[in-house]
Amino acid sequence: MNESGTETILIALGANLPSPRFGPPRATLEAALAAIAAAGVRILRRSSWWESEPVPVSDQPWYVNGVAAVATDLEPVALLALLHRVEAEFGRTRGARNEARLLDLDLLAYGDRRREGPQPPLLPHPRLADRAFVLLPLAEVAPDWHHPVTGESVRQLTARLPPGQKIRRIPA
Repeated sequence: MNESGTETILIALGANLPSPRFGPPRATLEAALAAIAAAGVRILRRSSWWESEPVPVSDQPWYVNGVAAVATDLEPVALLALLHRVEAEFGRTRGARNEARLLDLDLLAYGDRRREGPQPPLLPHPRLADRAFVLLPLAEVAPDWHHPVTGESVRQLTARLPPGQKIRRIPA
């Protein structure tokens, strides 16, 4: 629960290709946040934008990433469907894993809910604890957040990130 007594719902945003419609990745991410809000999801807080090297390392352009804390009456499956619909509206087509993309929206956590198995969404996101491009922005919007499975704080998770991830905050 967050300070307002509601579940902390966290989404990650990322892009590393320019959009023909919205322009550079940062502008695309701003437009994606607006589209999510227009669909009735309240954006409570959002992180700074961060630039990060692709994971795994490749010759792709660097990503722009951020995290938003949101509020919605949608259940996790419906929220993930909404995020996928926004991605599709922005021109994303799903192909190879870790490919360059116009827009990537991930449901990171939905309160303390856990969901494993073959059906999405997996909660919390199975790779969030290993990625600086998720944890550093997450720490900005939910500094008191704890991983629902391990109980570790975002600070503890950040301290044990695998080495070598290149990331920097983009000046406002």
